[in-house]
Amino acid sequence: MNYQRYHKIPEVQLEDRKWPSKVIEKAPIWCSVDLRDGNQALEVPMNLIQKLEFFDHLVSLGFKTIEIGFPAASETDYNFCRELIDSNRIPDDVAIQVLTQSRPHIIEKTMDAVYGAKNVVIHLYNSTSTLQRDVVFGFGQKECLDLAVSGAKMIKEYLDQDDSGTNWTLEYSPESFSSTEPDFAVAICDAVADVWQPTPDKKMIVNLPETVEYTLPNVYADMIEYFCTNTRWRDSILVSIHTHNDRGTGVAASELGILAGADRVEGTLFGNGERTGNVDIITLAVNMMMHGIDPGLDFSDMDQSIEIYERCTNMHVEPRHPWAGKLVFTAFSGSHQDAINKGKKKMAVAIMSRSSGSMLSREEAECLMSWSSISESSCLRTSRRISSASLRMRLILVRLSFCLSRSSSCLTITTLMSWHLMLSTGSASMHLVIRSLKLRQ
Repeated sequence: MNYQRYHKIPEVQLEDRKWPSKVIEKAPIWCSVDLRDGNQALEVPMNLIQKLEFFDHLVSLGFKTIEIGFPAASETDYNFCRELIDSNRIPDDVAIQVLTQSRPHIIEKTMDAVYGAKNVVIHLYNSTSTLQRDVVFGFGQKECLDLAVSGAKMIKEYLDQDDSGTNWTLEYSPESFSSTEPDFAVAICDAVADVWQPTPDKKMIVNLPETVEYTLPNVYADMIEYFCTNTRWRDSILVSIHTHNDRGTGVAASELGILAGADRVEGTLFGNGERTGNVDIITLAVNMMMHGIDPGLDFSDMDQSIEIYERCTNMHVEPRHPWAGKLVFTAFSGSHQDAINKGKKKMAVAIMSRSSGSMLSREEAECLMSWSSISESSCLRTSRRISSASLRMRLILVRLSFCLSRSSSCLTITTLMSWHLMLSTGSASMHLVIRSLKLRQ
């Protein structure tokens, strides 16, 4: 491998950076781009029926902003947008987001596509990186900035004349932000904000994409902090990030970007997207949940998300996916299996202790650990070998309380009566448990 053909990527000279000492305390605003960025990366894009089902699923997961496409780029995206609006499929608390370039006919058709929607994010973008300015467009910074400003003015002129009653939010992305000079990225975003005039009460979104990931996550975080520190409009903008996974660190880049000041994250389910994919919102959200943070999205039925995703996209969830892979909670090593089994029993004891309302003694815990995954009849046989009647009573009551807290159907009156007779004691507590079960049945 000829490593000498490559050179070190320039880094931001950021003195006294603040983000390394920060912690994530709350979830960002989430925006799904599955139906735009994700869909355009599919070998066979989703049809209208699949898009509608996927949209409904995203809503059920809790997404409040969903980018649905580039309606001026294709009739498929345009028709999908109109179907969502005309069929009243969009909940009142959900905004649809649409992408547009800085061209008059594209902006006009985009506005026509979203007419009548209650909440809309108009997402304007243009390429700003040195490579794209030179190779794709053949112009410099001034022409690039003028293009962004002209698009911002066209959108503002349209909204000034709008009487639809739509709640508009404006978003601007300097495409390939991470490959753009940091000072120029600030300048072009501020120039767009100068046109749109956001306020702290009516903020615009500035989306800072890592369109192609080619540097370390900490460098991207430095760029986000640099932008947040140097923009003139920080109190009137929501800083959004949009990372890709070309180096395999899209999740890390987004997490560090949040530490650096990002308020919002755009991404996809399971990381679908161009090349190696967009950032995986599922991994980001569940990572936060595991730190005791409410992610604001509900992935409790992961199997349903997997089924809909695989059927609609014809993609497959990797078996080693951090939270959804079929092998993630599987162990083939004997010592690992032993540890997992012991952990499950320990957890069962903790649950039973909570159900009983008091902590169990070591002797009680050891006995219950042997009961945590066996049938009621097996528990009955085991309990007969316990010499202490009081301990026998307490363990059975704990077991009963646990079962009753889970489901009354896991015990029968016959089983309860058998346990009661075996105890050889007229326990008022047991009578109460039996009465409770009868009432529940």
